[in-house]
Amino acid sequence: MRRLWLALPAFLGAACIAAAIAIPLFLVPQLRVVPLDLDITSVATTVPEDGSSGDRFPARIFDRCSVSERKARVLDAHATQQRRSVIVDPSDKRQATLQSAQTVQIDRVRDAAGNETDPSMAAADSERKCDDGLLTANIDRVSVNRKSSVPNGTVSSLQLEAAPEGVNPKDVSVDLPDRKGFQYKFGFDVKKRSYLYYDTNTRQDIPVNFKGEKDINGITTYEFVGDVPETDVSGLPNAQGEAAIGTILTMPASWWGISGRGVKPTDKITMHRYATATRHVFVEPETGTIIDGVEDQHQFFRSPDQSSDTPAPVRDFRMDVLKARFKWSDQTVSNQSAKADDYLGQLKLGSFWLPLILGIVGVLLLGLWGFLMWRARRDRDGDDTPPADDTTAWDDAETTGSTGPGRHEVDPTVPVAGAAAAGAGAAGTSLDPWDRPTEQIPRVDTPTDEPGDDTATQTFTQPPAADDSETQTLRPTDEFRPTDDDDTQHFRRPPGE
Repeated sequence: MRRLWLALPAFLGAACIAAAIAIPLFLVPQLRVVPLDLDITSVATTVPEDGSSGDRFPARIFDRCSVSERKARVLDAHATQQRRSVIVDPSDKRQATLQSAQTVQIDRVRDAAGNETDPSMAAADSERKCDDGLLTANIDRVSVNRKSSVPNGTVSSLQLEAAPEGVNPKDVSVDLPDRKGFQYKFGFDVKKRSYLYYDTNTRQDIPVNFKGEKDINGITTYEFVGDVPETDVSGLPNAQGEAAIGTILTMPASWWGISGRGVKPTDKITMHRYATATRHVFVEPETGTIIDGVEDQHQFFRSPDQSSDTPAPVRDFRMDVLKARFKWSDQTVSNQSAKADDYLGQLKLGSFWLPLILGIVGVLLLGLWGFLMWRARRDRDGDDTPPADDTTAWDDAETTGSTGPGRHEVDPTVPVAGAAAAGAGAAGTSLDPWDRPTEQIPRVDTPTDEPGDDTATQTFTQPPAADDSETQTLRPTDEFRPTDDDDTQHFRRPPGE
């Protein structure tokens, strides 16, 4: 049991050191993946492009109700973009599928006369009117590699309309092939270089370039900026393979407000909707968590025919459909900062602090084991107490020359080892032959002839020189002579004597 307790610190110390090595190699890689409980909600509101405050209507929105009126109208507005991203099937240890529902809601509008209106939003299963508060809505689904956060092609689709009851969402969705860019989360260990970012509005990957570092709520982030090229969104079909509603509009020139050389008020002019944008994404580099985002969106109507055959007033015409800068709310930035900070804490705990603590504890335990072993060996080597056997009595008798009752008389018929064992038994001590093995062999001192002491001397009679016998006859003195002369002890001469 004592040896077990001595070995326990060594076992625990080795286990701690092994864990300190294994955790960064095996546990931390399990943390560096897209979590299957990911749930991100972001809210962005329109803000003035110049960064000023106090403007309640910083955006411009096309009035859809003006389609039935004599002239097109564009309203000042305030809008809110909401997005929630969660994990759905198929997801496993290798891939994660994100489903992100996004809406843009009109909070309030103001017409040219200064009249303000707060649009209401109809229920999801009811018919929406032109003045409904819901501007756009879609559901994006994408499967990504859990280690790299890069789309893997298993699922990549965009749902542009609500799926009626009993209808598979795939039937009202469009596939987005060859998708490569990040969108809801970057990969781990983000570098100061360019990456691809996927733009849902134009359905294309765009490069975002590193611009600089920015501290947000105490977290260092990398800012990436990317420009979405002008794209004709009428060329992006819906689930039925047609241009989406509101992307192509044909109206009289007077309705558009186009006038000039070569244009009549009654001329039917077809315009397509185009989209462009500039994105600012702030990413925590170690975890790839997006902390903040700013998005300048500009969608507008213009003529798809820019040839010289088209009248200049038509070629140069632009009318805003949506012009707004969306910036993440302070609450969203705070939530994302907290998530990134917690994630960083887990990674730092697993990759640095936990291995460091376990390594120190392991070294201390091994040091304790070494100290205990050294002390046990020192105690064992420094124990001079003679064994509890008859050797002590023999030594005392020879030293003092005593012939009294305490003197040990050798019984020729009992072997020495047996006498030691008997002595040990008499003393009530069990001697392990593996414990102090050298002390289990009794010490035998060579007797010397001293004058006047006949009690401690035995006389050996040497056989005649001509006697080649291998035996010698031991003849004790009279005091030690047995009463029976036939009890002579015979010893075999060792070889070479």
